[in-house]
This record gives sequence, C-alpha cells and structure tokens, in this order.
Amino acid sequence: MAKSFKKKIKDIIYVSAKRSARALYYLGTHVLRPKDNIILLESSNGRNYTGNPRYVYEEILSQGLDKEFKCVWVFMKPELQEIPGNGIKVKRSFFKFLYYTIVSGTWIFDSRHLYYLRKHEKTKYIQTWHGTPLKKLGLDMDYIDMSGNQDIEKYHAEFTKNSADWQYLISQNSYSSEIFKRAFAFNGEMLEIGYPRNDILFSKNNPDDIEAIKDKFNIPKDKKIILYAPTWRDNEYYAKGQYKFATDMDFDAMKEALSDDYALIVKYHYLVKENIDWDKYGGFVIECDSEWDIQELYLISDVLITDYSSVMFDYAILRRPMLFFTYDLEFYKDSLRDFYFDMFEEVPGPIVETTDKLISEIKELDNGEYMERFGKKYDDFQRKYNEFDNGTASKKIIELIRGK
Repeated sequence: MAKSFKKKIKDIIYVSAKRSARALYYLGTHVLRPKDNIILLESSNGRNYTGNPRYVYEEILSQGLDKEFKCVWVFMKPELQEIPGNGIKVKRSFFKFLYYTIVSGTWIFDSRHLYYLRKHEKTKYIQTWHGTPLKKLGLDMDYIDMSGNQDIEKYHAEFTKNSADWQYLISQNSYSSEIFKRAFAFNGEMLEIGYPRNDILFSKNNPDDIEAIKDKFNIPKDKKIILYAPTWRDNEYYAKGQYKFATDMDFDAMKEALSDDYALIVKYHYLVKENIDWDKYGGFVIECDSEWDIQELYLISDVLITDYSSVMFDYAILRRPMLFFTYDLEFYKDSLRDFYFDMFEEVPGPIVETTDKLISEIKELDNGEYMERFGKKYDDFQRKYNEFDNGTASKKIIELIRGK
C-alpha cells in the first residue's frame, strides 16, 4: 500500500513538472530567438550517436568549425554517450533540451521530432531521414501495427503535422525523392546529395583504414567477416519502441559449417532491445556493442546478410556480396507492409529462406562466381539506388548551414 502511495506521488510530481516545463517552453518560444551559430543534432530519436547527423557533425569537426558553431547533441541517456570534439549533450525532453530547441539556428534530425516542439520560422530544419525506403511508409501505409498501435488515421495525421516543419529533406536517389514527396506530404526543398553517413564508404574504403577499424573493434584478421543486419518486426515487441530480435537463423549450424573461415557480427536494428549471451558460439559470433557504427561495420565486412532492411542500399556502394535471409517473406509482405519494389526482381543477391540454403550460398562465394551471377543486377541496383552518393554529402550540408 505504501509503495502504491509513493508511486502516485511520484506520478503527480512528474506530471506537474512536465506541465510546468511545457508552459515555460511555450513562453520561451515567444521570447527567445534562434542563433545562427547553434546547431541541434539528434539521431534515432536520441537513442545513440550515429547516422547522418553524426557524420555531418564529424565533418564540422574535421573542418575545425566547432569553434564557429556550438553543436548540441540530444540523447535519451546523455551519460551513456561519448561524442568527440566540443559538442555538448542534453537530455531529451528536459529543460536544457527545450531551451536549445528554441535558440538553435539549425536542427539536424534523422527521424520525426517530438510532437510538441515548435520550430521558429528562422530555424533551418534539415531532415536527413534514415534510409532509402524499401517498405511503404508514412502516408503510403494503409495499415499499421507498431507496438500495438493500429490507429492508421492518427498516424497519418501526426506524420503530416510533423513533416510540415521540415524545410530540407535529404535524398539518396530520385526513387526516394518521389516517394518522400508523396509519403511525407513534403513541400520543402529536396536535397539530392546522397547520405552523409555514406561519405565514409568512399573516404575509408582502403586497407589501412579497414585494418584500423578492425583493431578498434578487436575483430579477427584471419577470418572473413559476415555482417548480419536484419530489420525489426513491427508486431514482435516487448514494449512501445522496444522490439525483439526476431530470426530463424540456426547459429549452431552456421558455426559448424563456417567457423573455420568466417566470423559473424550480429548488428541489431536500433529499435531492437535484447541481451543475448553469444558466448556459447566460442568467438564465431562477435558480440556487437550497440554503439558500434554500422557504416564502419560495412567497411570491415566481406559479405552482408540482411532481409527487408535499407542497409542494402548503403552497402551496395562497396559492391560486395549481399545475401537475403527472408525466412518470413510471405508473412512479412502480406501481413505487415507492402514493398515499394519487387525484391525478387531487383536485389543483387540470392534470396533464401532456410539456414541450410544460406550456408550453401556463403560457401558458393569462395568460387568467385557471385558477380557472374549478379553483376548485371548489381549494376542496375547501384545506378538506381546510389545515384547521388559520391562522398561529399556532409560538406554540402555544411555549406547549406553556412549559407554558401
């Protein structure tokens, strides 16, 4: 009974503090004005330091512009995040965060912003988004089941209201530009410059930098590296925004068949929350820290295994083998979301539904015939989906911020 009473008191205090913060925030939006030299950055709704905003920020550091700009990073748990340079960290939804949303002259986010934020008309809002769309999204979706949320009309209304604030939106290809305009009801300026996060795939795709990344992550150099990066499943979750790691991959069979020549890195989607003990696989499965940057993992991997994830579009820049482990293809397509494109026609690699077939395809890579089988598809895929990627996106964003 005492615990229940204490919880009620805590809830009352929390709600009261939240209302007070919002009241002060709305007052502040009328009194304070944005400053051109302050940049607010957020990735994955504040979950981590990664993605397009990270690489724009690191280009700012590379050019020595952190003396010209005050860069503010938004995190859910700032104490757990490390960032280079002179950037400061603020806790999402708290007073300092609210203050900087008002006084920042530029916002750089890769997902939708919090619904109650008010962007000043003089603030530049650069929405980088987080991938070329494979699955239908935004207003193109006619069904939703995300953490139990099935109200599609409410979802559409919230999305439309949110995207109305986006002044700029980054695109990786013409295909994305057309979809974004429609699916996001976007009427701002489309920046067809490629993704800042992919600049590193041009600048560091060389033996010295790859070796340095392997050293940083303690990756074995006597094995070829498989990167397994599946997407999240809308209807398999623990709580709102916390999804399960869903797979039918038989890791015991993978180890038995491949461990002499390969090691396997498993990279969860940022929405997936799991704590799996991989020790029983004796070093074959490399435990991937949630903060390991996937762009760096692309660089050190020899082959990618994915499913319906947009990682395929970024990884294609490296022109390395990709395999598609789609054990639940029919269920995923028919029961959750439609695709914008036909995987069977477009993806430059084998589509498999069992671990045995996956192992067989990986062993086939040693024959060096992958490009004989999929080279034409790879050419078409790169031409369509890597259209604007050329390693200069971050520089172009900084030119935009500086008004050049």
